[in-house]
Amino acid sequence: MKILKLYSDRPDGRYIAEAARTLRDGGTLVFPTDTLYALGCDALNHRAIERMCRIKGIEPETQPLSLLCADLSQASEYVRIDNRAFSVLRRCLPGPFTFLLPAALRLPKVFRGRKTIGLRVPDNAIARALAEELGGPLLCTSVRLDDPDELVEPESIAMHYASQAELLIDGGHGGTVGSTIVDLTDSSAPEVVREGAAVFEP
Repeated sequence: MKILKLYSDRPDGRYIAEAARTLRDGGTLVFPTDTLYALGCDALNHRAIERMCRIKGIEPETQPLSLLCADLSQASEYVRIDNRAFSVLRRCLPGPFTFLLPAALRLPKVFRGRKTIGLRVPDNAIARALAEELGGPLLCTSVRLDDPDELVEPESIAMHYASQAELLIDGGHGGTVGSTIVDLTDSSAPEVVREGAAVFEP
């Protein structure tokens, strides 16, 4: 596994470009978000998705999947956002939330038949720069380690995922609490599914 050290407030464009090439080539990488470090791949690459789901033991047909986007403009291609939902998203994002939204039609085969998709636009410049440079969303899932204290250390995460990801972006210490998950499929009645790193106020 290759490790790239980046400053989260002003990520080096050369390193971001290298990481995006890894994603385009079907690779998997570990990167920081505004909550936990995440494992991600190109959400439009079917083989990469299958590989990442095997790594995490995810059943893509039945378990929730989340897309990480650079901004709401990019997200609008993959989830359906009505006016009330847009108002909520604009207020809360970028931020430590995952919003469950109705799936749009433009999704890879692994997402077909799904009614909802998780959406992340994290308050982390590295994560958003990856999606922007890639030109599309990342499929992402939080890294998991047995020792919560190791979640904050990129070196510990790198050791755990050394044989499963091509690249780790070291953006400094990570968090230990996941994002707050909000069901926004009915935008008139948002519902908190999981309390996390932020308090959701309707």
